[in-house]
Amino acid sequence: MMPTQIQRDQHSFWAGAPRTRFTRPAVLVLARAVLIGAVALNALILPVAASQNAPLLNASDPAASAAAPVEPQPAPAQPVRLANFGQEEPSAESRKLADWVVDSANHGNLPFMIIDKVQARVFMFDAQGQLRGASPALLGLAIGDHSVPGIGERKLSSIRPDERTTPAGRFVASLDRDIHGHEVLWVDYDTALSLHRVVKGQPKERRAERLASPSPQDNRISFGCINVPVKFYESVVSPSFTGTNGIVYILPETRSAREVFGSYDVQDASRAQASARAAPVAGPAAR
Repeated sequence: MMPTQIQRDQHSFWAGAPRTRFTRPAVLVLARAVLIGAVALNALILPVAASQNAPLLNASDPAASAAAPVEPQPAPAQPVRLANFGQEEPSAESRKLADWVVDSANHGNLPFMIIDKVQARVFMFDAQGQLRGASPALLGLAIGDHSVPGIGERKLSSIRPDERTTPAGRFVASLDRDIHGHEVLWVDYDTALSLHRVVKGQPKERRAERLASPSPQDNRISFGCINVPVKFYESVVSPSFTGTNGIVYILPETRSAREVFGSYDVQDASRAQASARAAPVAGPAAR
């Protein structure tokens, strides 16, 4: 069949048009160009976006770029430990000493006793500082806080009235027997200082009546030992020291407790700690 005129015209048009051919190297060059363009576009867009999200800094403030100083936090307060006197109303000196004993653990987790010579009173505590009992006591006739050297080896008849003192101090005490076989609490064996049941003594001494008196002024009568009521000794003292040593603190009457024991006022120390915690913390010094 012969081609029509239209078919001949179309063939002539396509035959005369330029023919484009893409070789393999040309395709690689084109793909590489597209990739480089995408990378360049990301390099321009990402910094702009980051700058829009970043916090603004005041260029005029030299400290704007520095980290804010962290103020030191005060150490947590240590709980204050106090002795529990229950319903008793001790002297200020007895309370301060008992609080110090408990707060400082000076008693070494042992039962302890405080003897207030001025008030002529004995306070017995367990190892946790809980009062187990309190009682009046008879004490040495003479005022003083020291024992005469060698007094423990002398006969009672040779001890002058001015030598009959109940010494102050801290003593490790324990139960034992005296020369008559009676149980006593030996406070200081070398000086023959003990705490025991009240003895009858001479009738004129009226020891039982002195113990029952509400005033401490007539409780100075012994050679130096501490006399307590029989019931208090048997129900409080003896059970507290059975099977264990304990600490006896005898308050001074011519010196301060701080001198004798190296003690401190727990309440004052607690208030000082509270004041230190409440004080503002100073910032860095200006330069």
